[in-house]
Amino acid sequence: MFQVRKARPEDAGAIANVHVKSWITTYSNLIDDEDLRQVISYEKRKAQWEAILKSSNISQFLYVAENDKQEVVGFINGGNERSKKFAYDGEIYAIYILKEYQGKGIGRQLLKTLTRAMKKEGYQSILVWVLTSNPSSKFYEYHGAKPVDEEEITIGTGTYQETAYGWEDIGILAEKLNER
Repeated sequence: MFQVRKARPEDAGAIANVHVKSWITTYSNLIDDEDLRQVISYEKRKAQWEAILKSSNISQFLYVAENDKQEVVGFINGGNERSKKFAYDGEIYAIYILKEYQGKGIGRQLLKTLTRAMKKEGYQSILVWVLTSNPSSKFYEYHGAKPVDEEEITIGTGTYQETAYGWEDIGILAEKLNER
């Protein structure tokens, strides 16, 4: 069993741990090893999450999934769409789940929790960026997201293709998540 709850400042280290481990297991076959080493470090991620969780100026949603031992095994983070290039007002910035907990419905529950919170705050739509070669894009497609755009991004010193997926109507997404 697992539960999803709003993240607290003391969760920063656990979130960083999930973030780093998930990057390594997810991207080791998709991103060059040297590029991966340049961008992922526990210390940097812990500082990032501490800043987000402690700041009253950062308007973001951050939820964690815990196992029955109350260990953080996944998280989701989102807020305003950052690029301002699309007709979407919300964005999922990150969703990561430890490999051994994937495929157990945690991602769906995290997405459901974030969607519900964003809808309550008046968001109308959601965008998420995914490495084009990442098989996890099937998760978004399964939940009704449609490809919106593609662009090249730099990770470390490498260039990679990324695809934006979107839900134009957050209400429809919320309904689908409640049905499943």
